[in-house]
Amino acid sequence: MGTLYVVGTPIGNMEDVTFRQLKVLESVDFIAAEDTRVTLKLLNRYEIKKTLVSYHGHSTPECARNIADRIQNGENAAIVTDAGMPCISDPGEVLVKLCAERGIDVKVVPGPSAVISAIAVSGLMTSRFSFEGFLSVNKKQRYEHLESVKNDTGTLVFYEAPHKLLNTLNDFYKYFGDRKISLCRELTKIHEEVLRMTISEAIDYYNDKPPKGEYVLVIEGAPEPDHSEITIEQAENMVRSLIDEGIKPSEACKKIAKETDFTKSQLYSRIVNN
Repeated sequence: MGTLYVVGTPIGNMEDVTFRQLKVLESVDFIAAEDTRVTLKLLNRYEIKKTLVSYHGHSTPECARNIADRIQNGENAAIVTDAGMPCISDPGEVLVKLCAERGIDVKVVPGPSAVISAIAVSGLMTSRFSFEGFLSVNKKQRYEHLESVKNDTGTLVFYEAPHKLLNTLNDFYKYFGDRKISLCRELTKIHEEVLRMTISEAIDYYNDKPPKGEYVLVIEGAPEPDHSEITIEQAENMVRSLIDEGIKPSEACKKIAKETDFTKSQLYSRIVNN
């Protein structure tokens, strides 16, 4: 049985490749690539000749099975994405999951990551962050996603395409308010740019200047809640207000427990006994 190597590749500057990445790409039997044309540029730069197999977001489940079959039959393979680490908001996760289920050895050959790079230069808190990927184009799913993270106190990281940036910034303002944001684009490339401003300032900026390039958006987390002034009676009233809106008592208690210093069981006991 062969091995699947998950190989990170440069996110822009081709000089950000490692000796180990090149050694693995040169040694495997074939490479599964998101876009074979993009990967071919990297291989040509370092004079590596290797069979490329197309594997991307629109590939069929059969394509992943065929790659896994070849590895099970003894071939070694590498999976790469267009830029950065495969499997991060990337179809490579499906292939890795399939190989793991089959007991195929999967090894990582780490490399640059747009998420980590953007966090590092954002100027925002880096000790706790959540990578949220791309927002859905489906409005219901999009708004549910933003609602679910609006109270997170850790830094939030999103990917976004230039043609959707303004709509996304307006949605951020609606759900997060006017927080600090770092807009990172073209990282490691000639036109690398990191803009640090507030969400409202970013909206004004891009209303005047059309966005260009792929973006990593780094947003400061919600402020830590101040629970010191809320009494148990007030918390109980908050729960009852949610119940009046049609939320189940247990869910209402759970929600208010997150917003106060009281436990779900404490709140539920008052609702049942009062």
